[in-house]
Amino acid sequence: MFQRLGPVEILLILFVILLLFGGSKLPQLARGLGQGVREFKSALKDEGAGAGPEPKGSDRKESDPKGTDKQES
Repeated sequence: MFQRLGPVEILLILFVILLLFGGSKLPQLARGLGQGVREFKSALKDEGAGAGPEPKGSDRKESDPKGTDKQES
């Protein structure tokens, strides 16, 4: 559908963006885009780090599959 963009097409797109948003808004848009990409990357990294195997031992409570666990007083 889309073929490779050449330098003329990229310049045309940048010119249209400049006309739409103006020169004063472009740094704000670029800053916001950069912060969004940074947050997205950090969220992916945090999610990937937490996707390890379940911890074994005392921090995991075993329960009865039938739900008949009774609390001891």
